[in-house]
Amino acid sequence: MTNTKDIRNFDLVKILNGVALLLCVVCLAIIAVSLRPLATWANNQNICVEQEVAKSQAPISWGVRKCNGRSKVYQVK
Repeated sequence: MTNTKDIRNFDLVKILNGVALLLCVVCLAIIAVSLRPLATWANNQNICVEQEVAKSQAPISWGVRKCNGRSKVYQVK
C-alpha cells in the first residue's frame, strides 16, 4: 500500500514541475516578443549612426546626437 502512495506523490511532483517549467517558457517567450520592437529600433539607430559618421567624418558621439534629433544643440568642432 505504501508503494502506490509514493508513486502518486512522485507523479504529482513531476506534474507540478512540468507545469512550472511550461509557465516559465511562456513567460520568457512573452518577454522575447515584447522586446522585438526595441531590437528593431536599436538596429535602426546603429545604421543611422554609422551612416552619419561616415558621411560627415564626425565623432561617434555626434552621430548618436544627430540620430536622436539633438544635433542642433551640439556643434561639431
